[in-house]
This record gives sequence, C-alpha cells and structure tokens, in this order.
Amino acid sequence: MVGMTLYDIPLTTLSGEPATLPEGKALLLVNVASKCGLTPQYTGLEQLQKTYADRGFSVLGFPCNQFMGQEPGSSEEIAEFCSATYGVTFPLFEKLEVNGEGRHPLFAELTSHADASGHTGDVRWNFEKWLVSPSGEVVARYSPQLEPDDPSLVADIEAQLP
Repeated sequence: MVGMTLYDIPLTTLSGEPATLPEGKALLLVNVASKCGLTPQYTGLEQLQKTYADRGFSVLGFPCNQFMGQEPGSSEEIAEFCSATYGVTFPLFEKLEVNGEGRHPLFAELTSHADASGHTGDVRWNFEKWLVSPSGEVVARYSPQLEPDDPSLVADIEAQLP
C-alpha cells in the first residue's frame, strides 16, 4: 500500500454502489454476521452510531461468511435483517472475504495491525473491530468478544473524535 491510504481502497455498499471510507471521521470498522453468537453486538454498535454520529464518527459494517457460514444471506437479506432486527442505521458494505487468498484489500491492510494482546494477521471471528482515526490511521484493533459498550473502546472512540 505504498503511497496509498485506506481511503484509496475501493468498496461497494450493501446496495451495490461504489464507495470509499468516509474521510475526516473517526471510524469503527467491524466484520459482521447475522447468525453468530456475537450478533447481538449490533445493538451496541448502533448505540455507538447514535451517540457519536453527530460528532464525526461512524460504525461501518462489513458482512463476511467465512466463519462457519454465519452470514449466508444475500445483500437484501442482510439489509433487511439488520434493519428489522437491530434498527441498524450505520453503513453496511457488500459481503467480502477477510481472510485467505480472496481477502479484500481493506482487510489485508487492517489485519497487519496488532490488537492489545499483540495479535496480527487473520481475523479470528465475526465482530472483530478496528478503530481508524479521522486522518485514516488504524489506531486500535479489538477482539471479537469486546462488547461495543466496553469502557476502553468508548474511551478510545472519544479520543479520536475530530
């Protein structure tokens, strides 16, 4: 990624529109799934979105079906589930691969960053999280089990608000 930034990586929204990461905001990127034991984290992620959206923050969800087939749905099914079940208003992107040969370029970059325990490399499970600063730097990586309302995560988000 020499000379490139996270903002240069092409993405596609869940509705099929071309997109890139929004610049100048603090972002929490999360690989999500609809049929996972951690799926109730959508509630906390949406609460973060509602709490901080007007302060230059956004959660971004990236559906992935690489963990025991826990995101089998189509884009339409994912959108309907997230909206109807959890009232999700934050942006969701098309289903992608976060590990392996087909790993999306965004996750190739994200997985090069270590979490607090020093883990780098492959995404371990659904709902792993990355905090990106308003300048586009990956500032933290969090375990899938870390709840969105965890005080350490909330403090880290608040520290990155523009």
